[in-house]
Amino acid sequence: MGMAAVPHSVTTLDEFFALPEDNIRRHELLEGIYVVSPEASFRHQRASFALGRALLPAVDQQPQLELVALPGDIVLGPRTVVEPDLCVIPRPATAQVHWREVGRPVLVIEILSPSTAARDRGVKRRLYQQAGILEYWIVDLDARLVERWRPGDERPEILNETLSWQLPESSEPFKLDLTAFFAEVLDR
Repeated sequence: MGMAAVPHSVTTLDEFFALPEDNIRRHELLEGIYVVSPEASFRHQRASFALGRALLPAVDQQPQLELVALPGDIVLGPRTVVEPDLCVIPRPATAQVHWREVGRPVLVIEILSPSTAARDRGVKRRLYQQAGILEYWIVDLDARLVERWRPGDERPEILNETLSWQLPESSEPFKLDLTAFFAEVLDR
């Protein structure tokens, strides 16, 4: 399937949010540059669903947080809108909130795809760090590892056995056996 024509004049939040709905491709505004990515692969979607299913019980224990499996537009600045695969956000007071009003995520997760890997590891990583996102996970299905980034990190923490995340206001960390996770996603 071919890509729709991309309007090159989209550089602001107002122009971005005036675009017609498209629930197939990922639309982002990265420092005023409009980017459209193709539909996610089956493998990518399987990984996103499995990781969301694993995270949900831990996030549900936190009434102030909500796990969001996107598509959805997270505003990081006046010319930046990202659409990560999964993120944990402060729970909005109402479900009638617009994406512009959603609070800054405490966790952002991107699952690498060939078409997005350079952006996920480059400009988007830098944007997440500058925005103060407490944790940014890059899930590399081919290498069977997770890169964990935090604000101020110059290099990622590479995790290939266990992923542990201490949720705000939780005594027990979320733990994920990465060997089992990758086997579930890639080997069945």
